[in-house]
Amino acid sequence: MQVIAGSARRIQLKTLPGDHTRPTSNQIKETLFNILQPVVQGSRFLDLFAGSGGIAIEALSRGARDAVLVDNSRQACAVIRDNLERTHLADRAVLLQTDAAAAIKRLSAKGAPFDIIFLDPPYDAGLEMTVLPLLAASPLVTRDSLIILETRAEREIPELEDWGLAVRREKIYKNNKHMFLERKEVTP
Repeated sequence: MQVIAGSARRIQLKTLPGDHTRPTSNQIKETLFNILQPVVQGSRFLDLFAGSGGIAIEALSRGARDAVLVDNSRQACAVIRDNLERTHLADRAVLLQTDAAAAIKRLSAKGAPFDIIFLDPPYDAGLEMTVLPLLAASPLVTRDSLIILETRAEREIPELEDWGLAVRREKIYKNNKHMFLERKEVTP
């Protein structure tokens, strides 16, 4: 796995050993960032379930202003720290070793919204069912924020509307997809 474009282009990233994480392939990452190209420059980026940090590092390399990376694994956080150092992007990143729900609560207390929020929770663990409603109700998400959920291709979440979120776009790959979500307009 490597950084595809930007200031850290071609730098190889470490990944966690074993199959506890699923690093996003370079091909899917390139497709994702082609979609995000108009909004990533100068953005505030939040990467929940960061794994090796590859998605947030790609965003920083492509001009995101800053990023917060969250993972509850000590081993994952060690890999993320190393990847941030090797790409020379550590000065624009904050790493939180905690679970996603606790990170949302902690970051919400500061109240600064994010432009792009990326979630790639373990498939079939149901963690998005806790995290998405927390995000939707937090000051971290505004009408202009974009939430991206990576999940299995067949996964549907009918509760999104109840949480005040709407699907703006879906990009389906072979086995997984990216759901691009936004805060739904509230009509009086």
